[in-house]
Amino acid sequence: MELPDFMSYSNKFTNSDFVEKISRIAKRAGSKLVYTALVLYYTLQSDKISVKDKAIIVGALGYLISPLDVVPDAIPIVGLGDDLAVLAYVLNKVWGKVSDDVKEKAQQKLNKWFDEDELEDISDLIKDEKNSTEEAKK
Repeated sequence: MELPDFMSYSNKFTNSDFVEKISRIAKRAGSKLVYTALVLYYTLQSDKISVKDKAIIVGALGYLISPLDVVPDAIPIVGLGDDLAVLAYVLNKVWGKVSDDVKEKAQQKLNKWFDEDELEDISDLIKDEKNSTEEAKK
């Protein structure tokens, strides 16, 4: 799948639209997409991230909340796949700059929205994050 020019969606991003969309699609989207979106959202609020990285994050979050997607969100199962691809791509680009506080804040929000069995989707992701962080400290 080829990623769209998600920077063209940056004008679609607003804090209120993001919160509204995430709360509306959280269960359908799954914990992996929501966790990725929350990490990017909280990273955007950090003063330790460059303007360039913030612009990329805004573009990705704008793509998520935009009703105009490559694959419309209303299509069951695959509808949010393009959104996850864009978010994962951007998260991968900025991952080294994401603070532990941001990851913890996203995890706490997930714990409020998802049951324990629903959080299993991201348990490997979080475990890999912790291992990477511990190895980097050594």
